Order: sequence, then structure tokens, then C-alpha cells
Amino acid sequence: MKDFSELLEIAPYSLDKQEKRKFLNDRLLALTRHHAKHCEYYHIMLDCLGKDPEEIQEYDEIPFLPVRLFKELDLQSVPKEEIFKTMTSSGTTGQAVSKIYLNRATASYQQKTLVKIVSEFTGSNRLPMLIIDCPSVVKNRLMFSARGAGILGFSMFGTDKTYVLDDDMNINVAALEEFLEKHAGEKILLFGFTFMIWQHFYKALKKLKETDGTTFDLSKGILIHGGGWKKLVSEAVSADAFRDALTEVCGLYDVHDYYGMVEQTGCVYMQCEEGHLHTSIFSDVIMRNETTLQPCAVGEKGVIQVVSTLPESYPGHSLLTEDEGILLGEDDCPCGRKGKYFKIIGRLKNAEIRGCSDTYAQKF
Repeated sequence: MKDFSELLEIAPYSLDKQEKRKFLNDRLLALTRHHAKHCEYYHIMLDCLGKDPEEIQEYDEIPFLPVRLFKELDLQSVPKEEIFKTMTSSGTTGQAVSKIYLNRATASYQQKTLVKIVSEFTGSNRLPMLIIDCPSVVKNRLMFSARGAGILGFSMFGTDKTYVLDDDMNINVAALEEFLEKHAGEKILLFGFTFMIWQHFYKALKKLKETDGTTFDLSKGILIHGGGWKKLVSEAVSADAFRDALTEVCGLYDVHDYYGMVEQTGCVYMQCEEGHLHTSIFSDVIMRNETTLQPCAVGEKGVIQVVSTLPESYPGHSLLTEDEGILLGEDDCPCGRKGKYFKIIGRLKNAEIRGCSDTYAQKF
């Protein structure tokens, strides 16, 4: 299998369709053979489907696993003694959670890939960072939840990391004031999950502004947020309304949503300045017809399949999600980044709620 360090030398949005297909075929077909050899469950599933990994020619022909399968089976392609970390998905009360087993190599790939992708939006320098969450969420360093893993992953881009909320999810005004005074005039990074930002940060800032005129200037901030929109969409809060509300209350306008999942940590799909989610060279999306599972054309709604070049310790390189989306184009986004770009429609009907923002909103 091609050494992953070679892949990290390539700029994340630099390959056109033909170049990227060759690159993905090389890596993903090798991963398929690797997992068929080292994961018994995966080998059995390929056998049942009549798929010989040696005969698959293109990465979009690789059988996809439903993401829900990681809640039912312990899927790993390395010996137990090599497991370095176990990650779990978000879930509402009573839901089973996905378990993702990482060896040190795969964990390292995740971290390095995240850095390559996100640095394209934040710049190469680490920035003073506000985390719009509470500090208690990152307690267990061995059994990471998706929410904790998200915070720790994006914390790599920050210095002087400050939690804006206390453990009761109330805004810590003193900590926010101290941070902004210390970093006055500097570019800063903010990270959080969409519903929590709206419910516990935006609404608190709005109330402070309305009651006694207290305001905070976050106009030099870059906000990265994710975890789902289900609750906010139900309250008629669109992505534009979300950004405009933050701009109005604290001057924050540089806002980027992202799409990602614990089953493919590291391969996030960042939202560009045009409002589009982008695939990088490390990943791809295929929209599949809900009935036939055939690939959809540009502009057609389908179930989202995600592929990732990262997972070596578990067979998570080709997965069918329970989300619907629309492919908007490839290599021609006005932002200038190459690769496919798309938008999320939402969850499939009757699919379990998942995503850090949506599961928290459900409990809330």
C-alpha cells in the first residue's frame, strides 16, 4: 500500500477529476484488499456479495458498508493489542453508539489530514482560540465521544484555548472579556457545534446586548462549526440567518460549517466562501439513488456515500450514510478549489438522529 506520507505532500484541493480518480483508485483499492485480508467480518461480507477485492477496478465499485454497522459489530483490521484509541459516535439516550478502533498510524493520519484541510481556511499559523463548549466534555482521553474528539481535533489549530461556556452551559462572561482583552486586534479562531453556538452563545450575547448594552467584538474571528442542523432548521434558522445573526450581535462574519462523522474522522468536508461543502483529495462523496443505489447526476438528490483514504485499522473507507445530499458540481466552484462540492439536505426519513449538534439538541 502506498505510504500515506506521500499523500500528505499534495495540496488538499489541487487535483482535477482525472488526477484525483487515479489517486483514489490506487489508495482505496489497496485498502479494500487490506481489510479483506485482516478483518474477518469484512471478508465475509465481500464473499456474501460475490465481490473479489482483486477484481474491483474502480473505487466507486467498492461495496459500501452502512454506517449503522459500526453500532452492531466490532470491525477492526489490526490485532487488539495494537488498538491505541476507541472513538464513539454521538447518540441520544438509548441509542447504540458506533465504536471506531484506531491504531497509532490511523490516528496520526486523521490528525495530519485534518491539519492539511482546515489550514486551507484558517491559515498556517495557530490562532488564539475560543471553544464554544464546556471543559468537562473532554474528560476521558481513551474513550473519546464524537463531541470530545471534535473539540480536541480542532484544538490543534489554536493557542491559549479558552472555553466560553461553564459546565452548566452558561456563558462565562469574565473568561470571554479576559480573552478578548488579551488578544485585542488579533485574528482569533472559534470552534463549536451548531446548536450549542445558537442556544448558549448567540442567545446569551443577544440578551446581554439587549438588557444592558454589553457587546463583544468578534469581527476578527473565524468560526468553524458542525454537528448537524436538524433543530435549527425546524426553528427556521437557515445557514444565512445563522451567520447574519452572529454578525449582528458580535460582528462575526467569517463562518464555515463542516460535514464529518466519527466513522471517518479527519476527512472533514469544509464549507467554502460560496457556501458549498467540498471534498478534498483525501475523500470523496457519491450521491446514490435511494431506491436503486445507482450514482446520481449533478443536481439530483441522493443518499450520501463517503469514501476516505485514511482508515487502515478498521474497514471504514467506503460507507453509506443515512444523510441525503445533492452534488452541485466538480472542479468548477467559484471559490477556485478543485474536487466535488455539494450540499446536505438532511437525514433520511426514520433515520436515527446523530451528529454532536443534533443529538445534544434532542436531549436539550
